Amino acid sequence: MTKPDIEIVATGLHFPEGPVELPDGSIAVVEIGRGRIVRIRDGGKQEVVAVTNGGPNGMALGPDGALYVCNNGGFSWVEEGGWLRPVGLPPDYSGGVIQKVDISTGEVMTLYDQCDGRTLSGPNDIVFDNHGGFYFTDTGRVREFYRDHGAVYYGKADGSSITKVVFPLLAPNGIGLSPDLKTLYVAEMETARLWSYAITEPGVVDKRPFPSSNGGELIIGLGGFQRLDSLKVAASGNICVSTLVTGCITVVSPRGELLDQVWMPEIYPTNLGFVGQDLQDAVVTLSLTGQVGRLRWPEKGLRLQHQGGG
Repeated sequence: MTKPDIEIVATGLHFPEGPVELPDGSIAVVEIGRGRIVRIRDGGKQEVVAVTNGGPNGMALGPDGALYVCNNGGFSWVEEGGWLRPVGLPPDYSGGVIQKVDISTGEVMTLYDQCDGRTLSGPNDIVFDNHGGFYFTDTGRVREFYRDHGAVYYGKADGSSITKVVFPLLAPNGIGLSPDLKTLYVAEMETARLWSYAITEPGVVDKRPFPSSNGGELIIGLGGFQRLDSLKVAASGNICVSTLVTGCITVVSPRGELLDQVWMPEIYPTNLGFVGQDLQDAVVTLSLTGQVGRLRWPEKGLRLQHQGGG
């Protein structure tokens, strides 16, 4: 396990996720626990970009310069031992939505709240392609005695159409695209499995037959008590998956080789994003302790507008 030097650039946040570098070089993150998006400037100064309510989770900068946000509908929270953590549905939960946020005005618009007549459960992470659309995971929601199944959806950025791409999945979380945009990667949180799908056209993937439970091809299963969160893809094609409980970023080759587990200073490093002029800095959300860290990454990230986080 690699143990890098990490600079803490922001503190006092309520379960931050979804780091995105804005055009001016500042970093936007969501605060799931406060239902809002915050901009972090040099020196750690924070300012509110928009209030989304619910539970803003993963987000990405769209080709039009707006932020596209997966809103999971919110959580109930427990604070103990200096950690703030989600524990279940909030009393006012009514479903999840995909929101579009104007960075300059803070205006929040609902883009999608259902697909095929079924309400979205818990949109989580998002990635843009180069066809004016985006893939996003819906993790589903856990209720007292049952669980909503998760899925992957594809939506057009103009709000004109949404389709179901992969179903069912067990708590899908991280999502990303290979450098050539021909492969979709999806991380299942509870199984700690990373799946791949060959993209045949925008919003359509080639599905493997039985015994694949979801049509995907398994890249790697980490085993043990580990939970996979958001992911990003490096310029090399390596997949960098935020790994909870273990408290690291797991680096996997497209062929399924476990290349490294990069240590983080807490057990819930939920998201990472590549930032900076050379895209070789990584911003990591340390969600339980409400911090954002920055570190030098061993390789470059992708310079694509379709790199989301959640």
